[in-house]
Amino acid sequence: MPALADVTLSASNNPTVTLNERLGALFGAERAVLTSFGSDDLDRLIRVPTAIPGKTKVPSEAQLAASPVASGGKNWSCLTEALYFEARGEKLEGVIGVAEVILNRTDGSRYPDTICAVVNQGTGERHRCQFSYTCDGRPETIGEQKAYERVGRVARMMMDGAPRILTDGATHYHTKSVSPRWSRVFERTATIGYHHFYREEDRIARN
Repeated sequence: MPALADVTLSASNNPTVTLNERLGALFGAERAVLTSFGSDDLDRLIRVPTAIPGKTKVPSEAQLAASPVASGGKNWSCLTEALYFEARGEKLEGVIGVAEVILNRTDGSRYPDTICAVVNQGTGERHRCQFSYTCDGRPETIGEQKAYERVGRVARMMMDGAPRILTDGATHYHTKSVSPRWSRVFERTATIGYHHFYREEDRIARN
């Protein structure tokens, strides 16, 4: 260890080694990795958690409507589209619940790591679609602009780091009118509006 300390001290005292050179040596690899991320993914990586236990609440419809019209990149568009076709008729909590499921999946090792890949997983494969609107044979036509802007604000809010406090880590949901097989295996974590929410535990995912 003394030898290592000597080398480190010598390098730090060498006037010919500039600060930028030292930083480049230390962080060159990290910089290469970070520049490979898209803007949406980088935002998610460096996001500071905003949840305050016991004090965090879902915004009201009025508060959401007062926020600027949202916009974003490809992943924002994918999340907004999914919320529009899967939950636009829900109350705000229901829309947020569906957003939580999609974002929870991007964080899990069992699913793709981008929003667009999660939303479109299984599309085009019979009985493999994860979100039914992607394989119902109908075009994804936006016919209700106000509803689209509403869910777009939710998508922006959730992607910008709003705490996921409604579904307790849910990775699945279904409407109350159906009963898929996995609903008898996974733990139900919440019921919001027309949807039941479930969490796929790690030990189940590994089986």
